[in-house]
Parts: sequence; C-alpha cells; structure tokens
Amino acid sequence: MRSFGSDNNSGVHPDIMKAIEKANADHAIAYGGDLLSKQFSERIKDIFGETAEPVIVFNGTGANVIALQATTQSFHAVLAPQTAHIAVDECGSPEFMTGASIKTINTADGKLSPELLKPFMHYLGVEHHSQPKVAYVSQCTELGTVYTAEETAVLADFLHRHNMYLHMDGARIANAAVSSGKTLKEMTVDCGVDILSFGGTKNGMMMGESVISFRHELSANLKYIRKQSAQLFSKMRYVSCQFLAYMENDLWAENARHANKMAQLLREGILSVGNFEFTQETEANILLLKMPKPLIKRLLENHFFYLWDDSGNEIRLVTSWDTSEKDVETFLKDLKYGANNL
Repeated sequence: MRSFGSDNNSGVHPDIMKAIEKANADHAIAYGGDLLSKQFSERIKDIFGETAEPVIVFNGTGANVIALQATTQSFHAVLAPQTAHIAVDECGSPEFMTGASIKTINTADGKLSPELLKPFMHYLGVEHHSQPKVAYVSQCTELGTVYTAEETAVLADFLHRHNMYLHMDGARIANAAVSSGKTLKEMTVDCGVDILSFGGTKNGMMMGESVISFRHELSANLKYIRKQSAQLFSKMRYVSCQFLAYMENDLWAENARHANKMAQLLREGILSVGNFEFTQETEANILLLKMPKPLIKRLLENHFFYLWDDSGNEIRLVTSWDTSEKDVETFLKDLKYGANNL
C-alpha cells in the first residue's frame, strides 16, 4: 500500500539495506565498541564540528527523552509549542522520565520565538514555579514549517541569555536543511542549538536515531542517561552502518530533496483541482489543508492519511523519500473525481 500518512510508513533505501547486509559479517564488539560505531562518531564530528558528541538510540521518543534528561532536573520546565511531538505524541514519556513539566505555548505556525517565551521568564528564580530550563523546537515543525537559520539563532541567543538550553528535535532536519539551502551544521550548532535529536528513520533508514550534544556539560553524562533509559543498543553496528550510508555522498540530502519536491508537486496538483485552503505553508514535506468532510471520507477509502483536526476538516499529507510521481498522480486523480462527484 502506498500512502501519504507519514514518512514513517516508507520503506528503507537500498543503500541502507546494503550497508546492513555488509555489516552482518563476522563478530563485532557490542555496545558501540565496533569499528562502524567509532566511524559513525568520527563522521558526526566531520559534519557538525569537534564539539559534537553523539550517542545512538532506538527511536525518536528515546532521543527526545535523553536530550531532555541531559538538560533538566525535576524542578525544571520545558517550553514547547502546543503541537510539539513531546507534548502530543509521546504518551507523557518526557515528563515521566525527566520529572520536569512541559509548558505548551500556542503558536500560529508551530514555531517558538523570544516574544512567545518572554511571559515564562517571570518564573525564573521563583521557588513556587517550575524553572524554565530548555526550549524544545522541531525542525521542520509538526506543521511542516521551517525555522530559518536566523530565527533559530535569535531564539538560541535569547535562551542563553536566560541560562537556558535549546533542544532541537531533528526527526526531519534533513527536509528542513535542503529546504533552506543550508548544511546540517549551519542549521544546528552554528545557530546555537545545544543538543539535537538527529533522525534518519523518516528519511530512508530502517531504525535508530541519535542524540548529538554540542555542550560539554551535556555530553558528560549522556552515555549513563542512555543506559538508564533502556536505549543502549547491544549490536550497535547495525544502526551505525545505516547512519554511515545515510551520510555518505549526502544521501540524506538526496532523499529529503525528493520528498520536498513531491510535496510541492502534490500541493500544486491539489490547487489545480480546486480552491482548497492550505492552513500552513508547505516548506518541507508536510501539507496541511482543509477539505469537505464527504471528500475526505471518499479519499480515505483508497488512500491512507491522517485527519489533523477533525472538527475543522483539516488533513495532513506527508511525502517521503520514495514517494513517486505516480503516487501523486493517483491521489490527484481520485481527488478530482471525488470533488466532481460530491
């Protein structure tokens, strides 16, 4: 089945599969003591700079939780958009695992700004309130919008002046980077990001994510936090080899660029069918738009996607590294037929 439900639904890139098969030879020291895992750490430093200290984890929620455990204590607060993955889709895991509270902030486009954070600075130093310590942003956001490098830098500067950290959830950092015409380093550490959840599963990898710290005080305890959080792989080479293939010849960028291209093609095609209301700009590989409910129901008969806001008839479509022009054409054909036969 082909779908626009999520880039999590896509398959694994052939180069990643080859890397896994190649790694599946002989024995290797477990828990990251293998050659591939050491090469992975070296490659991360090549891309992000010498301050980058990575640890591999199982999944995105684990990456976010570990990043937040490294930046908070139980009396701290995490500031995040109301649409944040850590607030909506992680079953309370960040609060459960850190003890810190998550303060959500209403945003029009899923992005935080210093202006939105300023009201929470009144809590600093007041013992009756959880102390704001870290802001969480996702790149791209859950709404498909992208922080410019300048926006991220301004946000990071504001946070650092208040002795706070910036955690970036980079599950789709590849899509954001190619959309902005920037390198991964320019979108993260160069902008003042302190700790990054670096994902590849949504962009061609089979499984596994990583946490990359750019601050020595955050790096110091990452490996212990990972172990306590049950996120330490034994046969780590099978994830390290994926990341190495993912970063070789900028496969990450090639995959993301294709996904973004298919999103634009889909958006243009939808607008050619009818005057549908897009509720956000399509800056990466996520589309949010409204449709009449009968049309949504008809499309769901043959296509899988999510209702983003059922009460507002808003749907979310997500393209992937392996979305084809035929996938787009098939959806548009059914959309046109459904729109003409309501």
